Amino acid sequence: MSRRRARLFDWLWRLCVLLLLWLLGVAAWIIWVGDRDQAAPADAIIVLGAAAYDAKPSPVFEERIRHGLDLYRQGFAPKLIFTGGFGGAGARFSESQVARRYALKQQIPAKDILIESQSRTTRQNLVEAKRLMDAHGMHRAILVSDPLHMARALRLSQELGIDALASSTPSTRFRSFHTSWRFLAQEIYFFHRDLFARGA
Repeated sequence: MSRRRARLFDWLWRLCVLLLLWLLGVAAWIIWVGDRDQAAPADAIIVLGAAAYDAKPSPVFEERIRHGLDLYRQGFAPKLIFTGGFGGAGARFSESQVARRYALKQQIPAKDILIESQSRTTRQNLVEAKRLMDAHGMHRAILVSDPLHMARALRLSQELGIDALASSTPSTRFRSFHTSWRFLAQEIYFFHRDLFARGA
């Protein structure tokens, strides 16, 4: 192997090592953010939307709703904001309506529940939640989502001017090695995409 080719190979090897270290660092940051619980007194608890099956929340969404209700019952905030629009043209209920029905069945007063039914992405969830906050004179919110989703949700909140605290679900439905790593890989992709484009 010529000296020139050896030098090129050496630089490529170093670049691969640096890239791997960078990706591991991003992954560690996403996990670290998701593991922190910043729950503190706030004006509202924002529960980010997830899939719903007709009138029933998906397991992932149910975990988020239950955690939001736990925070409400502990007195961290007097209002719940459920986000999420209609999952498809034939859907009878939006994600936020499904969450509201769930909360009402758990004896949460209707006056303490706010919903929006327009959003389809995390960014839209937060844009609509901020509109509700502004309309009701709210300033600080606790964000509820899955641990691996929290870093992106917090970054988008800051971008939109929401004073947000993170409180991830204590358990997650992404339990298997395969689903956890697939979700983490997705969030690593979104982290890099959002460096160059507005996040979804």
